[in-house]
Amino acid sequence: MKSLFLASAAAAALFAAPALAQTGPVGSVGVTYGSSNVEFGGLEAESDAYALDGAVALPAFGEWTVTLGANIAQSDDGANDDTAFAGTAHLTKMFGDDVRAGGFVSAADVGDETAYTIGGEVQKYLAGSTLTGVVAYSTADDVDADIWTVGGDVAFYPMQNLRLNLGASYNKIEAAGVDADAYSYGVGGEYQIASTPFSVAAGYSRGEIEDLEVDTWTIGLRYSFGGGLQARDRAGAALPGSGVSSLLGAL
Repeated sequence: MKSLFLASAAAAALFAAPALAQTGPVGSVGVTYGSSNVEFGGLEAESDAYALDGAVALPAFGEWTVTLGANIAQSDDGANDDTAFAGTAHLTKMFGDDVRAGGFVSAADVGDETAYTIGGEVQKYLAGSTLTGVVAYSTADDVDADIWTVGGDVAFYPMQNLRLNLGASYNKIEAAGVDADAYSYGVGGEYQIASTPFSVAAGYSRGEIEDLEVDTWTIGLRYSFGGGLQARDRAGAALPGSGVSSLLGAL
């Protein structure tokens, strides 16, 4: 059931764009390769992952916007292959010309479980930057765990076709009477090739929880529709993906 739900969300996000092109959606579809190094108790391991993701922002009613996002990833740690799905739905509203606020729900594979997340988010649009803040709560099937997340991201536009961002999150995990703190932070960049809808992206992120540390490098190619890099931000097509699920999936 969980795979059917997540696969349906993925299909909606990845294929809604061509079908609704005449109504003016804004979003993107991308492919990404990532390489992770995991350290735990003095032991190290490496894994590779390939992902297909997409997001589309659609006008709903008045100043409200619906944003759908999905990710399908295949990872290989040398011993096992694993396919994971994630899907997110946002409902946000513009307040004035430069503030977007609302909420989201998401579901994502985390090992053999599905993590569900609900949260609130706000974005502030400035002339050459976008500020994003998120507060979220997550839980998982058959697991006695509560996870609270506070995160933020700052995106800069030194040029119209260049986006640089810096983000971080703090996560409070309560499971079986034990509390743990998890942190993640990262940087990224995306450059849109002149006179084309294609862009290249690269990023680095680090996740930490107790004695477990994960460092990940990514590179990717993305196709945008309905506008360029900053237009995706302003339309609500670059809202956070799956809340804390992405961190837990990496760890």
